[in-house]
Amino acid sequence: MLTAAEVAELADVVREWIADDPDPVTAAELEALLDAQDWDELESRFTGLLQFGTAGLRGALAGGPARMNRAVVIRAAKGLVDFLREAVGTGRAPRLVIGFDARHNSEVFARDTAAVATAAGLETFLLPRPLPTPVLAFAVRHLEADGGVMVTASHNPPQDNGYKVYLGGEVVEEAGRGVQIVPPFDSQIARKIAAVRAVADVPRAESGWTELGEEILEEYLTGVAGLSDGGSRDLSIVLTPLHGVGGGVVVDALRRVGFTDVHVVPEQAEPDPEFPTVAFPNPEEPGAIDLAVGLAREVGADLVIANDPDADRCALAVHDPRLGDWRMLHGDELGALLGAEVARRVTATGAPSSAVLASSIVSSRLLGRIAAAAGLEHRQTLTGFKWIARVPGIAFGYEEAIGYCVAPELVRDKDGVSAAVVAAQLASRLKAEGRTLVDALDDLARRHGLYLTDQLSARFTDLAQIGATMARVLGSPPTTLLGSPVVEAVDLTLGTDEERLGLPPTEGLRLVAEDGTRVIIRPSGTEPKVKSYLEVVQPLDPDASDDDVTTARATARSRLEALKDELRGVLGL
Repeated sequence: MLTAAEVAELADVVREWIADDPDPVTAAELEALLDAQDWDELESRFTGLLQFGTAGLRGALAGGPARMNRAVVIRAAKGLVDFLREAVGTGRAPRLVIGFDARHNSEVFARDTAAVATAAGLETFLLPRPLPTPVLAFAVRHLEADGGVMVTASHNPPQDNGYKVYLGGEVVEEAGRGVQIVPPFDSQIARKIAAVRAVADVPRAESGWTELGEEILEEYLTGVAGLSDGGSRDLSIVLTPLHGVGGGVVVDALRRVGFTDVHVVPEQAEPDPEFPTVAFPNPEEPGAIDLAVGLAREVGADLVIANDPDADRCALAVHDPRLGDWRMLHGDELGALLGAEVARRVTATGAPSSAVLASSIVSSRLLGRIAAAAGLEHRQTLTGFKWIARVPGIAFGYEEAIGYCVAPELVRDKDGVSAAVVAAQLASRLKAEGRTLVDALDDLARRHGLYLTDQLSARFTDLAQIGATMARVLGSPPTTLLGSPVVEAVDLTLGTDEERLGLPPTEGLRLVAEDGTRVIIRPSGTEPKVKSYLEVVQPLDPDASDDDVTTARATARSRLEALKDELRGVLGL
């Protein structure tokens, strides 16, 4: 409860912000809150500036410094521009490319950014229309830009928007060009943003930037088409872009490599910032692909492809004969399939064995087995593609949250378009052999052992409980997992010095048991949760029958459920 003096001080701060707000809509919104004397809401919106970090900005669309709006974006653009000018120096004008999706205010925020950058003397390029995030990531490298901005909140709810920042050109080393920012760049940009006193102090041009034409998309799609393996294309595909911007681009990409039997879910085909048919526009969420699976049953499709709204993620659903129904592949399952496919392509072309398959520390260890069998190196990184895409020599990278980089020479980020193309080709080749993606997963299990993964999350309303839970778990970690002694307990906050790992410090605990069971417990970087990433390994003979594999999968699933029960106790659920 605010005191009278605190209320008066807050009211003055709000009025000062309203006077500087370039958007009459959010200014009027704040005026209405003042008139209603809704001090709790105003306090929430004026508790600091929306934090800029390695994910850029992301938050709910509303007035005030702690929300996403034009005033916050203009300040962020000015900070980024000042950072780029300092990083590039006086020899030339920095180059910036800007993209946007179809969310509420995305184009407005993109044009505000272009106006700020142009006024500051930057060579500024704006993508021609709402397009997938991978197109922007491609453009940063293709145009040799020093920076990139993508206005999107990815798969967040409709009331959110965000601001992703990429670096390139002379600002970062080659491996970081076209990749999202990492420390210390985030804090350097944040300091520049904090130095902006008022929006009124930020010059904005009315014109002068270059609006790119469709040729930038054409260059990207030409690159994706270069992933064609020239194989069979007898495959019926159902595609859902979940009301995002990927629909037309993915259909075009599939068509260019020979897939013409593609059915787009009509209710979800066109961009719609309200995402009216889904509770949450993320393919992994329950119910999100129900319409796609329904259409697949109706048309007799072989494969369902789902992208999130900015099309940087890709999910697949397949008909699983064990279930007698359709199911979505887990992110680790598709990661293993795509990793094995890229490894096959690398070795088939005689590419150097220095090629690297990379994954995050919370992703399945199966990719490491696949890499070793192919004579390739495997590297693990911290979570997030800002780390994965920076791995030197990367040929493939993935994280379990359905993010895949199958063509790092094209896009140094997760790319749901190129991933869809490679996955469809794999499914088509298998179909020509009378087999399916489920059969391919079984083959990987026979060769490397059956790796099965899952998650358990604890959500907290009191954010202090997140730190308390992590402190308790780190202070007294489990000594057994499923009855098997824990042989490795690594406090990730201290970093690691292991061979080929060498990770910088990050919050979390990794446990590995004698039987191979692994648990990683860490706080979420985007939600008020503590997440546990679970993995069990079930041995299999190389000549195991289909029934043997089915039994092993059932056993592994039972073990995962038992492990979840154990972790509920560890987390105090």
